[in-house]
Amino acid sequence: MRTRWISTAAVSIGLICACVVTIPFAASADEDQVTHPSCFYCGMDRTRFAHSRALVTYDDGTATGTCSLHCAAIDLSLKIDKTPVSIRVADYTTRQLIDAETAHWVTGGDQMGVMTKRAKWAFASEADALGFVSAHGGSVGEFETAILATFEDMYADLQMIRDKRKKMRAMKSK
Repeated sequence: MRTRWISTAAVSIGLICACVVTIPFAASADEDQVTHPSCFYCGMDRTRFAHSRALVTYDDGTATGTCSLHCAAIDLSLKIDKTPVSIRVADYTTRQLIDAETAHWVTGGDQMGVMTKRAKWAFASEADALGFVSAHGGSVGEFETAILATFEDMYADLQMIRDKRKKMRAMKSK
């Protein structure tokens, strides 16, 4: 009888330890961040950039996880023969994925964007978007405004990224 209690206790302790180990990981990363841990295009950590990440799903069942709307736009451009069935982006406030087309977008402001000089942030709530604009500037608009701004900024943003990476390489070689 005593042996059974010890083995039951050991199993219980093992389950508790497993829960303690797995719960923080599960709470810190959504499923898309586990499936796509880094941006397909630039390699940035999508958990670190959970507030700006995007997930594009196509009609053939494939999906691409990116760190930002900038990299999602690159994906949409390169996969012109595929039809996106869903474009989900992180809500800036909650970091939960939301539908990009129904989000309230803030373009511009004093917060540096991810992979872009002119930030594009998504909000599920219009009140959150207006609050952000009140604190940081920018303008509230629809997805079409944000994606158009992304393509307008693409050349300058790519040049900025290239220059930044060139400086980083030069610093590493010294």
